[in-house]
Parts: sequence; C-alpha cells; structure tokens
Amino acid sequence: MGLRDDLERFREVGEQRREDLADFIQYGDLSGGGSDGIQIPVKIVSLPEFEYDQRDMGGVGQGEDGTPDAGQPVGQPQPQPGDDDGDDGDEPGEEGGEHEYYEMDPEEFAEELDEELGLDLDPKGKTVVEEKEGPFTDLTRTGPDSTLDFERMFKEGLKRKLAMDFDEEFLRELCKVEDIEPRDIFEWARGENLPVSMAWIEEAYDDIPDAERGTWASIEEVEEHVERESVQQKIRREGIRHVPFRREDERYRHPEIIEEKEKNVVVVNIRDVSGSMREKKRELVERTFTPLDWYLQGKYDNAEFVYIAHDADAWAVERDDFFGIRSGGGTKISSAYELAAELLEEYPWSDWNRYVFAAGDSENSSNDTEERVIPLMEEIPANLHAYVETQPSGNAINATHAEELERHFGTDADDVAVAYVNGKDDVTDAIYEILSTESETDE
Repeated sequence: MGLRDDLERFREVGEQRREDLADFIQYGDLSGGGSDGIQIPVKIVSLPEFEYDQRDMGGVGQGEDGTPDAGQPVGQPQPQPGDDDGDDGDEPGEEGGEHEYYEMDPEEFAEELDEELGLDLDPKGKTVVEEKEGPFTDLTRTGPDSTLDFERMFKEGLKRKLAMDFDEEFLRELCKVEDIEPRDIFEWARGENLPVSMAWIEEAYDDIPDAERGTWASIEEVEEHVERESVQQKIRREGIRHVPFRREDERYRHPEIIEEKEKNVVVVNIRDVSGSMREKKRELVERTFTPLDWYLQGKYDNAEFVYIAHDADAWAVERDDFFGIRSGGGTKISSAYELAAELLEEYPWSDWNRYVFAAGDSENSSNDTEERVIPLMEEIPANLHAYVETQPSGNAINATHAEELERHFGTDADDVAVAYVNGKDDVTDAIYEILSTESETDE
C-alpha cells in the first residue's frame, strides 16, 4: 500500500467522523441546509506527512530541480498519468474545504435523526396517484382455468379424504364375528367416529362367505388380534389414488389492487415576533424548527411549508425572513391560527397531512389562549399541533400560554405536543417530544 492509498483511507475515516447529529442540531451552524442538501460538519483527521526536524542539521544530499531536501516535509503525491484526481494545475490547498462538510439530503437526515433519537415515524399517504395490480392473493369462486388455485383445491380434497376414509379390512373382519349383525357393526363404528354408512356395512356383510362366519368370538377378540391401520398409514403404504374433489373446493386467484398513495405534507410554522422575542429566543426557535422542517421534508414525497409571523396581528412571510423578523408590538397568538386556518384551505385535510408548529415565549394577551387559541387548535384538523416555549432566562410571570395548553389538552394527547426550550441543550429533547407524539398516532 502506497502513500496515496494511505491518504485516501484517512479521508474516508474523516468522512465517517462527521459531527454527531445531536451536537450539530444543538450547537452547529444550521444555515448550510436547504431543500437539496444539508451540510453537516466533518471532524477532519490530520493527514500523515514526513516533517522536517530542525534539531537534526546533519546529512548531505541537497535536492535539486524541485526534489525535496532530506528531512523536508513531503506533501501529497503528484498525480500520475491515468489518475483521476481533478483538474491539472490545482495548487495544494485550493480545495481544502471539500473535506469540511458532509452533504446529507433530507431523506438521509430523517433516517439519521430516527436512529439518533429512536424515532419511528411512518408517514401515511393520502392522495391516490395510481392503482396497479399486485400479487395474485385474492380468491374468487369464478375465473379462467389458468388462475385455478389447484394447490388449495388439492388440500381441501385431501382433508375430505382424511375425514371420510376408514380401514375397510378391519370392518370386514368385524363382519366375521359370530352371531353379529350389520346394525351392531354400525353402532360400534359410530362410537369410533368412523365415517362409514349402513349401506356399505350391509354390502360387506353379505359378501362374507358362510365358511368364514364365526371366525371371531367377539369384537374384542378382533381388536386384540387384528391391527388397525389409520388413513395416514394407508396413504403412506398405497399412495393417493383418488382425492375426492368437489366444485365447492374450486377457487380462482386474481390480483390484489394496490393503491399507490403520494405522501403529501404541509407544515405551518408560526413564530411570535413581538418585542419580547429577543435574539436568544429567536435563535432557539430557529434551532428547533429548522431540523423539524428537514425531517418532514425527508419523510414525505411532497412537502410544502407556510411561515406565519405574528405580534398582535399575523402575516405570511418567506422562510428567509421568518427567523429574523422582530416587531415592537404586543402579542395575540390567535391571530396566527386564524391566518393558518385560512391558508390551510388550499391544502384539504383529505389530501394533505398537516403539521402546525408554533413557537414563542408563552406570553399572550389576556384570555386569548383559552377563548381563541385552544378552540382554533381543536377546529384545525392536523396530524399534530405543537407549541415550543423559549425562555432562556426562565419563565416570566405572564408567560402562561404553554401551561394553559398542557392543562387543557393534557400531557398524553396524541395530536398536541408542548415542549420547553430554555437553552440549546433542550433542543433535541423538544424535537423528540414533538415527533414521538406524532409517531404514536394512528391516522
């Protein structure tokens, strides 16, 4: 293995040591993510090199024509003919940033977060986009001969044979018992659960030669000296010569119709932008909402996002503006839910999965939570409603919105989650609280 192979191996090790996902969500730079890819920092492994030791001044053999002197650092090996290492003429270090980030698409991010937090969200499709034939698993009583389920018909006939067959030779021996009558044999057979008819016994009894009548003194003597053979033993000895098929056993296979459903989701992000929402609070909202957006985008086939900012009034904004807006007004959270209900009319509940995420410092105008917000949350159909309280310095006296939601919906509601984020360390716990609540629901 040469130096080039060693370097490639060290690069692979560096890629594998990308920053822990939970650490990245809590403390990393989230600005490097978009709909196409999410840049996760990589913990770089130092590449090996020979180093020049200034303490060792001895030796001869000064290099010429670009050949390194003895003891000087040896850099990366130069590309050889046939190597595909990039454009010729690149200077060392020009592409050093290539190894600083691992680019992860939303699908991979969702898988990694599931593994990191122990989640198991299985999105349900709502809109049928295609119907196709599946495996031939459904059965009907009619159909073309080519689809006849012969294996099933054979099993039904075999079960009938096992239920109807009996040891004919043993019954013929019973017919030889002294002074026995066909009725006696029939009563004995009924007690043994043998499926034999009176007509068969009478016919067998009449076929016994007179010289053989009285061979046995009693039925007990026959049982003692004549070995009975079960139906299974008879089949193993003689094989299956006849299986009693009936038309009622016939079943014809036809394909199951499978509906391919597209997994559509709309995510409504609501943020309090009033004067009390200072920089630290805004950062905690962004650090919580951004991974949630990435996660749901990775889980669903088609994801739409709506962003609503509010103080005492609410208005729709673009994502680029959502986390930076700050207003000097008061707070009326219900205004955001009123706007959300209006905007969600474009995403019918019958066709779209819905998530409504709101965040703020739990400050709200008097009675607004109880009189308007809670009724609106109950009226808006959604997979999940969530509220994230951000209070870096602890709860304010009038910050009661989250507590009122918990008091009304309870802590075990399967479609409402309340999470508290007082610092970066709380972010992943809040994300787990939200997503695990939704993952337990049955849609």
